[in-house]
This record gives sequence, C-alpha cells and structure tokens, in this order.
Amino acid sequence: MSHPVYCSVEQRTRAWLDSFVVGLNLCPFARPVIAADGLRLTVCKSGRLEDIAAMYLQELNLICQSPESEIATSLLVVPAGLEDFETYLDFVDNANHLLEDQNLDGTIQLASFHPQYQFDGESPEASSHFTNRSPYPMIHFLREDMMERLLHDFLNPEQIPQRNIETLDAIDPTELQRRLDNLA
Repeated sequence: MSHPVYCSVEQRTRAWLDSFVVGLNLCPFARPVIAADGLRLTVCKSGRLEDIAAMYLQELNLICQSPESEIATSLLVVPAGLEDFETYLDFVDNANHLLEDQNLDGTIQLASFHPQYQFDGESPEASSHFTNRSPYPMIHFLREDMMERLLHDFLNPEQIPQRNIETLDAIDPTELQRRLDNLA
C-alpha cells in the first residue's frame, strides 16, 4: 500500500472517529482519549491474512507491554484482506480465542468494526448496525481495567447501547451510509 493511500486510510478513520464515534457520542469515553492522544491508530499495509495476524499480535503485545499513560487504547485498521464480513468475523473469532489462549481475557477486550457490520437477527436496513460500521475493517483493543473504571463513574452505563440505537434511529439509514461513504 503506497504512502498516499496509507495516509488516506488514516485520515478517513480519524474523520469517522470525529463524526460518528465522538460526533454522535456513540462512545462517551472516546473524546478524552482521542484529545489526549491516548489512542494508538495503526494501519495494516498488507492484505495477506498472515501479515494481518502478525500485525494483530504486534499490537496486542504492544498494548500489553505499554502503560496506559502511553497507549490507553489501540485501533488496528485493516483496509485490505478482511473486506468480506464473514472472513472478518472469523478473524475476530480467532483473535478472541488467542486472547483466551494467552490468558488475556479479562485484561484486553476486542471491539469490532466493519463497513458491512450487521448484528445477527436484525433487519439489514436497521440503523443500529452503524454503531459498529466503519470505513474499513478494524479491531479495537480495549484495556478492561480502564473500561471498568470509566463505567464505574458513568451514570447508567447499561443504557449506552439503547441510547446509541435511538440516536441512530433518528437518522435515516441512507443518510448514515452517505455520511460513512463521504468521509474525507
């Protein structure tokens, strides 16, 4: 992947973070982390599954070895190789098994985002899918202890998913897709 393309992927990802995640307040904890440069954003430059897996392991190791003050959370963006949603889900499933194998469940949690994200059992046209739709396939590495602290101090955290659905339901799905497609 050439340097201009790599920069464009990062730029579109940051635009998505600004307009969807922070702008629509889909994650009430994102704004301070992004503002304080606590988010590590890495773009995988290869579309080969072996390279993506190696990059995943590298990011996992880095967040585990780094203090929260340096890397609060990490986002691995994979613009090539995981475009097919089922392939992506298989990769994330394997990534979660690897967390368990390395006894990191309870330490690191993965959140998944994909341009075709669709929750099982929901209408394909449902706006709720946009809580996890992004311009590129992504894996978000979250520190569980940090999330526990944030959730402890947040009023009614169990209402976040429903509030997000209500926010997105207020916007036509066609408009949400247009916004996602036109990120610059």
